[in-house]
Amino acid sequence: MSDILRTPERSQVSMVEMVMPQHTNFLGSVFGGTIVSWVDIAAVIAAQRHCEQSVVTASIDAMHFLAPVQLGWTVSILARVNMVAKHSCEVGVRVLAQNPILGESHHTASAYLTMVSLDSQRNKLVMPHLTLVSEEDRRRHDEALSRRKSRVALREKLLRQRRKS
Repeated sequence: MSDILRTPERSQVSMVEMVMPQHTNFLGSVFGGTIVSWVDIAAVIAAQRHCEQSVVTASIDAMHFLAPVQLGWTVSILARVNMVAKHSCEVGVRVLAQNPILGESHHTASAYLTMVSLDSQRNKLVMPHLTLVSEEDRRRHDEALSRRKSRVALREKLLRQRRKS
């Protein structure tokens, strides 16, 4: 790993996709799973930019689709690392949809993903420290810590249930 300052801004990803016929359902709006796939890809890129290692998705927090995205529209996916733990990080992703004919844009979904860094034998690797620069970075980090507590508690509960069955 290099000695580069690892700020949230360094991990930032901006992707744009165009909604094509293969992305849509019978109503002409994009499949939710397509957006989830784009969100996952953006999160992987952001986490890998941060740690310069391979990462996998450990969890995706609940994702709510706030408005439909139609055939022919463009979708902007913005992602960046919010918080780093020992072997994982939280990546926040925001999805914006643009109607190119009307020139309108709206927030359509958001998600928080936990990414884990692994070596080629699938052993966890230590993630490099995240350097918080701005008040916004610190706010996102603090909110991510709170979400992490909830995710860890849910994961432990699910593992207990799995052992019982």
